[in-house]
Amino acid sequence: MNADIQDKEFKYKELTSIIIEIFYRVYNKLGYGFLEKVYENALMIEFKKEGIQARAQTPIKVYYDDGEIIGEYSADILIDDKVMVEIKAIKNLVEENEAQLLNYLRATDIEVGLLLNFGPQPEIKRKAFDNRRKKEIKNLNNLRKSAS
Repeated sequence: MNADIQDKEFKYKELTSIIIEIFYRVYNKLGYGFLEKVYENALMIEFKKEGIQARAQTPIKVYYDDGEIIGEYSADILIDDKVMVEIKAIKNLVEENEAQLLNYLRATDIEVGLLLNFGPQPEIKRKAFDNRRKKEIKNLNNLRKSAS
């Protein structure tokens, strides 16, 4: 359903590779110890230098079963309306961080996400949730509702 994807199958591989290069560029300049907002600002400067369309704190609507909007959150950075970037500045990424990114992907039309941690050691997680799979899950849920 969702998982880390092998590089040869990974959607937007080239774009995510550039984002990761920029992440390391910022990490090497700033290191560990700043707030997430500082890293976000530095990443935005680097994306601009590279001519990459990026928007910080982009409001994204979260939909429920039948398409009803149940909330809104702000993605740390949205790249070219294709890749969601979530920034952390913590000691280590934990399962909850990955679950949060997967939930954001599941609840939106965005299929690819990067979790970037500016911790004592840099960490990156790539996640994907195919829109086709999202539709399959929605159809299965609708079938279950109609059978009840």
